[in-house]
Amino acid sequence: MTKTIKLVALIVLIAAGTIQAQTLKFGHINSTTLLSQMPETKAADSTLQKFGSSLEAQLKTMTNEYQSKVSDFRANEATMAEPIKEMKAKEINDLEQRIQDFQDSAQQSLQKKKEEIYTPIIKKAEDAIKGIAKEKGYSYIFDTSVGVVLFAQESDDIMPQVKAKLGLK
Repeated sequence: MTKTIKLVALIVLIAAGTIQAQTLKFGHINSTTLLSQMPETKAADSTLQKFGSSLEAQLKTMTNEYQSKVSDFRANEATMAEPIKEMKAKEINDLEQRIQDFQDSAQQSLQKKKEEIYTPIIKKAEDAIKGIAKEKGYSYIFDTSVGVVLFAQESDDIMPQVKAKLGLK
């Protein structure tokens, strides 16, 4: 009889431990809002803006040169000798190609620069979120900025804790 009681007590303790282990704690945060409030993001935005402006200025210079050559060609085309006309048309076509190549290269450079300057900021935010999740015992943290979670049980907004961890007001 005492063996049976001990066995039942053991089963109850194991079951209670399993139920306790299955209790999940959920949290959420809007990562877009968090990133927008980080001073590093404002500095990165400024850096990226300056970089984009320098590329844009170069493109404008090339476009002005192209427009000037096209205007000159059209104005003087009727009086040009055929070899000069062919040479000028080739110059214009070459410049068109250089402009297209520059646009492609500039777009890739801008994307690479964006990744380069934002990756450490995103990592810092992710590390802070993970730190809060571990410290406070969260099982899952959902990002409400991406809009993927269509329904969820009530969860804790960890934004104030993450901001405090990052030293943000």
